[in-house]
Amino acid sequence: MANESIHGDAIRIDYAVEPDLTADDFIDVLERSGLAERRPVGDRPRVEAMLRNAGLIVTARDQGRLVGVARSITDFVYCCYLSDLAVDRALQGRGIGKELMRRTRDAMGEGTMCLLLSAPKAISFYEQAGLKRHEQAFLFTDLE
Repeated sequence: MANESIHGDAIRIDYAVEPDLTADDFIDVLERSGLAERRPVGDRPRVEAMLRNAGLIVTARDQGRLVGVARSITDFVYCCYLSDLAVDRALQGRGIGKELMRRTRDAMGEGTMCLLLSAPKAISFYEQAGLKRHEQAFLFTDLE
């Protein structure tokens, strides 16, 4: 996917697939977005592994500065789990998150199911973005 831009409101957002996104940039945008409170940003080796093992990383940059990221785990044919969607708080509400989701979906093969789990504070964003809510999700992290 080539870099493309959206212009408006004195910002220029360049979107790209960045498989080599640095941990520093990722941690920085997680902190500026508010998502850092639910991610292991203090454990750099774990953050580096999160990036290294992602199947797809789509970024949004304003004049080179990372302002948004969509990090997904995927096989590109059956399932894509959007694990992290973060947009700098200063730029939220401008369509960057929705565009990151669209570009993630477009990078998938035909018929690939794209899904995410929402933090409680973000539910209204996803509903306003037009995502369909499903009740069939379960967490099995604490399965005995």
